[in-house]
Amino acid sequence: MNEKEELILDMIRENPFISQQELSEIVGISKSSIANIISGLIKKEYVFGKAYVLNEIAPIVCIGGANVDKKFYTKYKITNETSNPVRSSRSVGGVARNIAENLGRLGEDVTLISASGLDSEWKEIYDLSSPFMNLEHVAQNENLTTGSYTAVLDMNGDLSIALADMDVFENITPELLIKNSNILRRAKCIVVDLNCPSETIDFLCFFTSKHNIPLVIIPVSSPKMNRLPKTLNAVSWLIVNKDETETFMNIKINDEEDWGNSVKEWLNLGVKNVIVTNGSKGVMTGSENGEIHYFPAIETPIVVDVTGAGDSFCSGVIYSWLQKKEIDYIIKAGLVNSHKTIMSKYTVRQELSKKQLMLDMEAI
Repeated sequence: MNEKEELILDMIRENPFISQQELSEIVGISKSSIANIISGLIKKEYVFGKAYVLNEIAPIVCIGGANVDKKFYTKYKITNETSNPVRSSRSVGGVARNIAENLGRLGEDVTLISASGLDSEWKEIYDLSSPFMNLEHVAQNENLTTGSYTAVLDMNGDLSIALADMDVFENITPELLIKNSNILRRAKCIVVDLNCPSETIDFLCFFTSKHNIPLVIIPVSSPKMNRLPKTLNAVSWLIVNKDETETFMNIKINDEEDWGNSVKEWLNLGVKNVIVTNGSKGVMTGSENGEIHYFPAIETPIVVDVTGAGDSFCSGVIYSWLQKKEIDYIIKAGLVNSHKTIMSKYTVRQELSKKQLMLDMEAI
């Protein structure tokens, strides 16, 4: 929104029954200009029709990566420096986008803020994502290339190597977020991944503290841990894996004691709730009251594809936490959603819904 739109929206918020003539006199522009601005606000869904009923839906706002995933499944043991026979698949991904789709399928109102090119890859992302989230706040630039992630998986379905073209996300700047501050202020929760620049993470820590909005940070990979602030008092949840923890803290986690100590170290940095995941060994959680809990992973005999497992875990946790569930339920929801995703060929399992997640949890 421009300055006049923000001013008029604020005035409507103060008095939803204010007339266009009154707005014209206060703002100092013609009544026809006021009508055009209000028409634009209605099209953008900031207000709903006459009496200017405000759109006060409190969405979950996910900020970060939205990209095309290309996966190559090797048929035999991987041999370096030569051609390896594979079968391939293509889907849409990105940590923030994946979490947004999971939450959208669970019935939440979700808005995605990201950056993309104006290319066929973005159209693919838009077509497959738009049923589950609001995409009108994605910044598009015809001179940029939409992000892509290429994964090579071994015979067991485990990740061998991944290649990420994510430069476009450097355009998720504080300036972009300021332009979208109206939707951010309405958020019931903001989820951000570390595809975003460090100054964007710093801005969100300040913004969410000022407006008392829960902030969830999801790291993307160990190399991007340097984008995480050193002080994390603004963070409601940090969901991080063992390798990312080792990188950020410059430590080695060799046993359960080290694992538990790493949780304590995260809490010492100000995080209110933290989860340190450790693959098939399960997860360790900690909260600001000092309680630390261990939860074993759910045994998954058939692993189809691990891509998206972490994102589905995060989504189950965020969803259940916003439902005000207890910690045991919150973690189980994450583990169950991840378990079911691993057994699916999709990055976000297609059958996911609020009802299906409840059934899955009852069955395990």
